[in-house]
Parts: sequence; structure tokens; C-alpha cells
Amino acid sequence: MGSPGSKGKYLGVTEPISLGGPTEFDVIKTRELDKFLADVGLYESQEEAVSREEVLGRLDQIVKKWIKAVSRAKGFNEQLVQEANAKIFTFGSYRLGVHGPGADIDTLCVGPRHATREEDFFIELHKMLAEMPEVTELHPVPDAHVPVMKFKFIGVSIDLLYAKLSLWVIPEDLDISQDLILQNADEQTVRSLNGCRVTDQILRLVPNIQNFRTTLRCMRFWAKRRGVYSNVAGFLGGINWALLVARICQLYPNALPSMLVSRFFRVYTQWRWPNPVMLCAIDEGSLGLPVWDPRKYPRDRLHMMPIITPAYPGMNSSYNVSSSTLRVMTEEFQRGNEICEAMEQSKADWNTLFEPYPFFEVYKNYLQIDIAAENDDDLRKWKGWVESRLRQLTLKIERHTFGMLQCHPHPRDFSDKSRPFHCCYFMGLQRKQGIPASEGKQFDIRATVEEFKHSVGMYALWKPGMEIHVSHIRHRNIPLFVFPGGVRPSRPMKVMREGRFVKKSKSDSADKSCESTAGAVDAVDDKKRKLDDDNSPRNAKCSSTITSASGREVEVSGCHSPHSVKPSAATTTTSCSIGSCMDADTPEGGRHERLEADSCCNSLNAVCVTPIPSHNGSEAEGSVGRRPPVRPLSSGGLSCPKEAEKLAIENISGPAVAHPGLPEVLDEHEDEFSSMDGANTLGGGTKGSIAESLTTKAAVAVNEVGSTTSSFQKGSLEELEPAALASPFFNTLPTSTSMTQRKPLIRLSLTSTANATAKSS
Repeated sequence: MGSPGSKGKYLGVTEPISLGGPTEFDVIKTRELDKFLADVGLYESQEEAVSREEVLGRLDQIVKKWIKAVSRAKGFNEQLVQEANAKIFTFGSYRLGVHGPGADIDTLCVGPRHATREEDFFIELHKMLAEMPEVTELHPVPDAHVPVMKFKFIGVSIDLLYAKLSLWVIPEDLDISQDLILQNADEQTVRSLNGCRVTDQILRLVPNIQNFRTTLRCMRFWAKRRGVYSNVAGFLGGINWALLVARICQLYPNALPSMLVSRFFRVYTQWRWPNPVMLCAIDEGSLGLPVWDPRKYPRDRLHMMPIITPAYPGMNSSYNVSSSTLRVMTEEFQRGNEICEAMEQSKADWNTLFEPYPFFEVYKNYLQIDIAAENDDDLRKWKGWVESRLRQLTLKIERHTFGMLQCHPHPRDFSDKSRPFHCCYFMGLQRKQGIPASEGKQFDIRATVEEFKHSVGMYALWKPGMEIHVSHIRHRNIPLFVFPGGVRPSRPMKVMREGRFVKKSKSDSADKSCESTAGAVDAVDDKKRKLDDDNSPRNAKCSSTITSASGREVEVSGCHSPHSVKPSAATTTTSCSIGSCMDADTPEGGRHERLEADSCCNSLNAVCVTPIPSHNGSEAEGSVGRRPPVRPLSSGGLSCPKEAEKLAIENISGPAVAHPGLPEVLDEHEDEFSSMDGANTLGGGTKGSIAESLTTKAAVAVNEVGSTTSSFQKGSLEELEPAALASPFFNTLPTSTSMTQRKPLIRLSLTSTANATAKSS
């Protein structure tokens, strides 16, 4: 390919949106951004960089010694033993050049055909590493989707993958970017090679590597601060963010990082998921490996947020995203877009963009998942397993409630220092907003939680003492150890007035309507993040209450969405309805259709209608809804008319598409134990009975903690206990997960949307 700016040639599947160069404003803001990233400590020291290089050199020597020992043990003659070779490659953040201090290094060991993964890599190499004093915290995960060996080498965290090629000898100058390297490779090898191949391809497909790196470093930090950086939790991981940023670099090839960050939010706020993000045309290849194609593979139609890898075979790197996590990320993109627009008017700064997400101030109901083990080693293994299954709990809750109960998983774990060998995870719960709600609506997730415990209990390395406990907890009873310093923070509101944030008490704002005025930037974590005042008149209209068997009433959700955002100047005001603030249509005849991220689809057979370019650049046969060609805007940078840029973004993101339905199979990579949904539906009933109960009085059922000797008992928790199940309890589960207690119901008393709208107006 030629240079990005050359006529008729560009990087990506479409022409750039703008070829404009940086303005003086961009230069100033980029300088500020660079200083901000340095001040928060995102760059490693020279000493640490040298240490990493030494570790990688030592690791390469170790695998070379290992492969010679394996060859000798298999009876190879001395000449072949001396020729035997293995090689270390890096990928991920380290290879991309965006890693920070203390970050782990993603590495790949490439070995010859006679060195097996199961025996030679996970047994023999594991033994070698275990005997080395420099190696600590050695933890093999052979059953992972991508098998990995985790350990620390001289204090540097290493994730080591293995790829067995069909070669007898691995050359020192091996080029793994060639497709022929995949010939006769097993499935785990293809996945393991994919990381390196994708990373190298990304660096080839961006117009300016340095600008890409700075922007990606910024977006990774932003995602971590806002709680949306975690592939395992159903958000996006490092490779996903790299692909999204790389696409923005292609669309604005001459822009500096400050403008790229701004355009990142502008583009993905308008993106019409599930149309895919692609850096290049999908290569069908000649090896017969399956590539992402929703026309051919029904499971691909269920992906909520496809981000396609650029190396053959093209895969969706973000298949973990669920309806709930897509909703959270879409609202965070909107928030980022509003703040970047405010920065253009000098009404906000970089600190505002990177404010931490106030997870424990957003919801009124949470799930708390406590786990414990007998010692540190058991806890590390148990924690890794449970963490890898938590996403299934989100998917099961979505599916069993037909998307009407949404989960927001927190991407990290928390520990109570007073309790050894223990940690816990949290999920925010809320009813889906914008749907009609009848009086007495209830959700019963006891069987769903129990099914989740079953799948977790099938851990092959389970040992006595490995326990899991799932409880319902309300906002006011969140344990103090989750807060910095163990102190529950006060919750003053912040609103933006005339370009600056000012604190405001809850009482001052309780009577404000849900309307938002165009052109003003929402203070991110004020109205759209705060919990409504329990005694406010607005709450009396809009909040939901849950009544337990003991007669207590507890609020579940208020008028505001936790993430509801004010529209940009292009949108109209927002009207209040029960459980949500729904955007009205834009005055442009619906040309700009804002994505409702939590909208759960119309059909399981919803097809991605974005044309899928073939390898030669032409659109694949049978594609629907061809995109018109996108012409670059003027070269004036920010002087480009916003409406023209908006239309260009819409053209690139493809036509409007209905979101795919709730999957019948939770995950294309799910094992048999975590997809038992046909047998254990809500309350042990059938799908028909579930649908019927959801329209009448299905319930979120939780138990008040009674007298028990469980180590997880807390007066503020309500144990989510099993409903009657048809199948017996798995023997491998610890007994603490099956204790029987009283089962009061939590009832959501919800007025209808129509009544709420009438009241609010």
C-alpha cells in the first residue's frame, strides 16, 4: 500500500474520514496529554526496560535447553538434538510498545512437531521452571481456551503460550506472519499464534506508529479507570482496544493523539453495533480455516460487538461482550464524547475524562460473589477458575430473564484483609430500562445462580476448602473494605456550570426533572451516576421498591439510568420514564440513530448486514446493504463540518442493524458443564413457564441471612439460595454452597411506563 495520504490509496477497508493535519489546538492538547500520561506513571523506567530484555533473553535460552532435552529423551541422534530449536516471540502490550511499569509480558514459545503441548510443555518445561529459584508463582492453565503457563521470572510476570508447528526444525529467522505457518496446526496452536500474528499486523496497518501508541496508551488507561478493561468480565481486553484505536488511526491518518482520542469517542458513540470493526478485508485463505462470517456461521450472528482480527484466520476478538456490558461501554463512549466536546470549548480537561468510575455509587442492588480457599496457592488457582466463569453468570441472568435484568460486573476483585485466603467480586443489578413494567414484577434468579455454582463446581482441580458464596447486597450495606482506606465516601453531586464543576447536595437536585438541555456536558458522575434521594418526590414517582417476606421494602431502581447521559447538541431533550431516560429521535428524520446498547434484539437470526469485504477488496457475494464510498473531508482538521463528519461516520459504521437475540448457546467456546440451560431453567421450569412467569410474578428471590456457621455470613448480606432443582447437587461442590435457609422473595413493585411518563410530564 502507498502512503495514507496518496490519492486512491489508504489503509483500511474504507477511505479516511479526514486527511486534515494537526491544528495549534491539537498540538497543545497532545502536549498536555503526554504530560498527563507521564505524571500518572504509565511509562516504565530505563532500568525496568533493560530488566525485561534480560528476562526475555533468559527465557529464550531456557526453551532452547528444554527442546534439546525433549529431543534427546525421544531418541533423536546427537546431530538432530543439536539442531533442535525453540523460539520466543512477544505479543500484546509489550510488542505494541504500550506496556507500563509492572505489566506482564505476553510470550509465545514456538516448538517443532515432536514437542507436544500436553506432556512436553506442561509437564517437562513446567518441571524445569519449577526447579529454578528465579521462577515463582508458577501456575499452568492447560484447559484454558488458549492454554497458558503463568509465572514470575525475577519478579517479571510472564504469560507463556505454546505453538507446535509442523516443522522438524524451527529456524532462528522464522517469520510467523506467513499463513503457511498454520498448515496442519491444531486448534490451540492456531489460537496461540493468533496473538503474535495480529499484533504484527496491527503495526503494519496503522499510518503512524508513534501516534497510535500514545493514543492506545491513553485509551487503555481510560478503560481501566472507567472499569471497562477486562476481556474475562465481558468488556474489552488489550487486543480489542488496540484494534479499535488502530481503526481510528486509519480514519484520521494525519491526526495527533489528542484528536484521535476525541474521534475515538465520536466514532464509536455513533457506531451501529453489531456491524463489525475491521482493519482490513477478511482473507478467506487457502487452508480452509473458518473465518468470522455471520452469513455462514449462526453463532457469529449472536456476537454483540464484533471486532475482527486482521490476521488470517479473521476472528471476532470480542465474543465475550454481552448485552449488559455493551450497554455500559456504549454509555461510557457517550460520556467520553461529551467531555471531549467540552474540552474543545475549554470547559473540561484530561482529568475529567479519566475520573474513576464510581461503581459502588451507581446501583442499589448488587451480587457479591465470595470465594475462599485453604491457602494462597489454592486461592490463586480457585480465583483464576471462578473469574473465568463469572461472565457465564452475567449471560445466564440475561438469558433467563430475557434481558430484562441487567448485570454490570466489576472487572476486579476485592479482599477483606481481616479474612485470609478470601476475595470477592461484585455485579451491579438493574432492571432493563425503557421496557413496560407491570405491577409486582419479580425476577427469580435462584436457579440461575445455582446453575452457575454447578458449573463452577466442576473445576477439575477442586480441593476441600475451595468455597463460593453468592449473596444479594444492597447499596447501603456494601462492605467497607471495597472503599479506599476502608471509609465509605460521601456522595456530593457535581454539575458543570459555565465550564467548571461545582458540588451540589442531593436535596438541591432531588426535584429536578429528567430533562437534559442540548449542548451542556453532563458532569458524568452526577445525575447519571448518583442514586436518587430516597425521600425525594421524584423518587416517589419513579423508583421501584422490593418487598421481602419480612415486610421490609427496599428500593431497586430510580428514574435515572446509572449511565444515562445528556445528548449532544444534535439531539433533543430527554424525557423521563420508569427506570430509564430514553432519548427522543433526532430532528434529522432519524438519520442519526443513537444506539440503545441494552436493546436485546428482535430475532436469533438477525444477520450482520454490513458488507464483508473479500481479500481482494471487493465486497463478498451475498452481502446486504452496501455502504456508499466514504470520501475524505476537507484537510482543515477540526474545521470539518460536524454534520458532514457525522454522516461519514454513519456510512463507515454501516446500516442500522437489530441486535442479535439472546443466544441459545451462551458461548461458542463454552464447555458442556456451563451450557445446561435446557435442563435447569428458572425454578426448574420450562421456557414456556418462564415466559409466563415473567409476564406475571416472576421474582428475584434472595434469602436473608439466618443463623449459620458459614464463613461468609454477614448481617448485611442476603444469600441467593437455590430453588427446587430437578437435578441433584454436584458432589464436587463444597457443602457451604448448598445450605438451606428461609427464602423470602424480593418483589419489584413497578408502575407502568405509560403512567410514569404521564406523571413526569
